[in-house]
Amino acid sequence: MRVRRGGFTHRLLRRLAARVGASERAHAMLEEALGHAYEGLLITDVDGNILKTNEAYATFLGLPQADMIGRHVTEVVENTRMHIVAKTGVPEIAQLQKIRGHEMICHRIPIFESGKVVAVVGKVMFRDVDDLFTMTGRFAALKKELEFYKNELHRRGGAKYSFSQIVGTSAALERAKALARKVARSDTTVLLKGESGTGKELFAHAIHLESARALGPFVKVNCAAIPETLFESELFGYKAGAFTGANRGGKKGKFALADKGTLLLDEVSELPLAMQVKLLRVLQEREIEPVGAVEPESIDVRIIAATNKDLEALIAEGTFRQDLYYRLNVLKLEIPALRERREDIALLVEALLRGLEKETGIPVEGVDPEAAASLQAYRWPGNVRELRNVLEQALYVKGGRAICRADLPRAVGGEPDAEDEGPTLKVLLRRTEQDAIRRALQDAEGDKLAAAARLGISKSSLYAKIEQYGIAEEAHPPVAVPGSRSDVHGAGTRRTR
Repeated sequence: MRVRRGGFTHRLLRRLAARVGASERAHAMLEEALGHAYEGLLITDVDGNILKTNEAYATFLGLPQADMIGRHVTEVVENTRMHIVAKTGVPEIAQLQKIRGHEMICHRIPIFESGKVVAVVGKVMFRDVDDLFTMTGRFAALKKELEFYKNELHRRGGAKYSFSQIVGTSAALERAKALARKVARSDTTVLLKGESGTGKELFAHAIHLESARALGPFVKVNCAAIPETLFESELFGYKAGAFTGANRGGKKGKFALADKGTLLLDEVSELPLAMQVKLLRVLQEREIEPVGAVEPESIDVRIIAATNKDLEALIAEGTFRQDLYYRLNVLKLEIPALRERREDIALLVEALLRGLEKETGIPVEGVDPEAAASLQAYRWPGNVRELRNVLEQALYVKGGRAICRADLPRAVGGEPDAEDEGPTLKVLLRRTEQDAIRRALQDAEGDKLAAAARLGISKSSLYAKIEQYGIAEEAHPPVAVPGSRSDVHGAGTRRTR
């Protein structure tokens, strides 16, 4: 039986459009959409007679549209179940159907009116299962490529460490991580306060990765390592011809490089007063003025500042601006010292040894009970960074499979060293350099500029070595004998800062 084209079909489409409150114009648009849809579409009545099809479906079957209308679906479509769905009223989603030698994926959806099936819509999702596999393969390749570029972006200019890499389960550390996660979701300025080696930079990385700026740049500035004369050009950049010797094309400063991302101002207490004024203006106005620029430039940067000093005490001394402190101290995050979370030491030892094992190639089975007790009892003035350095040193001098108490430095092991049978030249040189730096700092009463002059190196080089070795700032640093297993503070790594 043939159904007159434009009769029942027209009324059915009008009823379908009316169900969603559509107008005559919406009905015409629906007709147009059916005709131009990429997917093959077919509509049958409750008896299985074809009411409507589009060009895509007709082309797929290799038949003219006019020859399909009014015929029973079983006469036109191989292995069809449209008439069965009309009787059962049960939709069939993403079903395989073989037509003209091809496996296709289709939907068969019943249309109800007043509780009864009045039509069935068939839709070809993929004309061949191979199309689905091809699309899935392309999607997997694109996903892999995206992951590569995301990792490369983070490797070159992004944060590397997440909260999961901050090792420890102590209550003090968990409180700090919970607050950091909470503040990460906003653009609030954060002040990280903690002793040297507690992991302030690690927290800054994690906050950036947890924020909406995670795909933006993460730029670090060590305020203690930049010569005072270069501060302005390093932070704000300069324009071409700004001064003699300037690059022809000018140079972007750290703030511009961190645009749409996060800027970490490490050792912010070391900022000269003149630069503190300029930084305050940037935080207030959200714009920078490169050296030699005619007009200021807008920036969108989140600031995280870090310090191991008491900024309020520096304000009282007149070396740090109070108004800048209030701008930075929107939310202060206190990073606990290692001695305040001793229950994390065992976990840290295991994690650090696994990392050191990969870096050095020296196998190790952990620490024996006596060494573990010594590590738990030590005060750790250099915190996690010092712990890492102690373990690295012990790896080079150990004689057995595990680290024992005799392998630890004297101050950590708690007893005199056994006869040193063979530290490497590399270890001896490192110890000598560390001891020389400590002596110079002690003789200069903590004045780093004077200590650098005594050592014959620049101030920035001294700061870099203090950072590398994790030399804690103490009133009277211990002085060790060159070549002995001295109280060596930890070598710096990003993982444990």
